[in-house]
Amino acid sequence: MEIKEILACVDHTNLKVNATLKDILLTCDEGIEFGCASVCIPPSFVKGAKEYVLDKIKICTVIGFPNGYSTTEVKCFETKDALENGADEIDMVINIGDLKAKNYDKIKSEIEKIKACCKDKVLKVIIETCLLTDDEKVKMCEIVTEAGADFIKTSTGFSTSGATREDIALFSASIGKNVKIKAAGGISSIEDAEAFIKLGASRLGTSRIVQIVKKGGKYNEGNSTY
Repeated sequence: MEIKEILACVDHTNLKVNATLKDILLTCDEGIEFGCASVCIPPSFVKGAKEYVLDKIKICTVIGFPNGYSTTEVKCFETKDALENGADEIDMVINIGDLKAKNYDKIKSEIEKIKACCKDKVLKVIIETCLLTDDEKVKMCEIVTEAGADFIKTSTGFSTSGATREDIALFSASIGKNVKIKAAGGISSIEDAEAFIKLGASRLGTSRIVQIVKKGGKYNEGNSTY
């Protein structure tokens, strides 16, 4: 698999709590340079980043992040604010306590309301797989499909672990045909990235792949080396 194909699946991510606008704009520059799918950044930097990149790369941001226990109303407000500031894609975190309590209708309703706010913009639903049983993961595949979200996403990267090959395989077998998969958290090598894509992920949430390619010093668009 050529490295440019892998990079085209990457949501180049900088969600560090100590990130400055200068750091975020560097992330944007890297995302543009290496042909990434988007940059995933904190909501407070969306407006500045959008004004900086214009339409050179999509801006993704996070909602209800990282714990997911904001009310639906707050998540909807966050979503609308992010979109008004220029976000192209929204990665929301579910209320994991609601899933554990089997409040499935509540979770579905929340996703539907946030998707209604997004309209034609992409909505990804983070379910934090490391905290779930396989049955809960399968149930979330069903809920995300029924609610009309665009992606199911494994992880925030802020919990106990990130994406696993087993989870991506489980997602691939359980989601509806209109739902895509984003693997995120702990993707630390080109081999990891390629494996997740082959298992069915079409997006990768990671800050490391671009850094690996940069350190290799051999990347160009017509070359599969890195």
